[in-house]
Amino acid sequence: MNQETKNDYPAKAEESQPPKQSVSHFKVQFRPAEQLFSASTRLQGLQKNEVVMVQTEHGLEPARLLSYIPGWPETPAEQKEVPLSIVRRSTRDEIAKFEKLDEMEHSAFQTCSGLIAKLNLPMNLVKVERFFNGGKIIFYFTAENRVDFRELVKNLVQEFRTRVEMRQIGVRHETKMLGGLGCCGRELCCSSFIQNFESVSIKMAKEQNLPLNPAKISGACNRLLCCLNYEYKTYKSTRKEMPKIGKKITFSNQTYKVIQHNVLKESIVVVGHDGEESTLNKEEWKSAAVQSAEKAK
Repeated sequence: MNQETKNDYPAKAEESQPPKQSVSHFKVQFRPAEQLFSASTRLQGLQKNEVVMVQTEHGLEPARLLSYIPGWPETPAEQKEVPLSIVRRSTRDEIAKFEKLDEMEHSAFQTCSGLIAKLNLPMNLVKVERFFNGGKIIFYFTAENRVDFRELVKNLVQEFRTRVEMRQIGVRHETKMLGGLGCCGRELCCSSFIQNFESVSIKMAKEQNLPLNPAKISGACNRLLCCLNYEYKTYKSTRKEMPKIGKKITFSNQTYKVIQHNVLKESIVVVGHDGEESTLNKEEWKSAAVQSAEKAK
């Protein structure tokens, strides 16, 4: 374990954990190399890499503790997400079963892939998720059209003797499950922390003066980059204060026409009657806008 990891999770429980009986928060992971989730608990003395039982929408599921979250917001209004709940520590049998879960899902994936090929179904299997209690297996797949998989489900039920669900997903969810690296060189946002996809439009790229080249503003899923959402509101609110492109303003007794915005520098590019371009900083164009308004009166 390197020094950075030790700093993330101090060895002494009393230094890394809140006072007794208070609620503490952790980052947990249900499968290796998959998305992290926040979970809260009143249990004390939990250690990094310990396996705990977490309450999910389909019952108790084992997860591995990865790090303690300090400074979790106290008021619900400040919280960006609702954490899951850590119920208890896992037993030895549960830990042993948890260690084999990935292998069982891989085996189920191979079995289903073989049946898909045998039945010649036009679908692409993406991932298999097996409930820890064995109550259900979910098979995620992509397909261009609707697929009649009734025969496939019948064979899978006979093979695994449990409930089987076939769930068709889109390309964005497929990329989220498979993971990868984005054009920024970091892990894909969708596979690392995004839980719900927000709509992304070409208008967001235009607002941020990005090149409208599909290859440059599309992600691994061939859809518009999710990160176009991140700075869109900032660009939009900053532009509202700036003189609109095409508007004429007066500065230092000269009349100019606004031809370009630089939102990051909060400056504008203007052109005079003689065709010479100039750049005005925030103080200058704010002053120019006031003079223009007074003249308009």
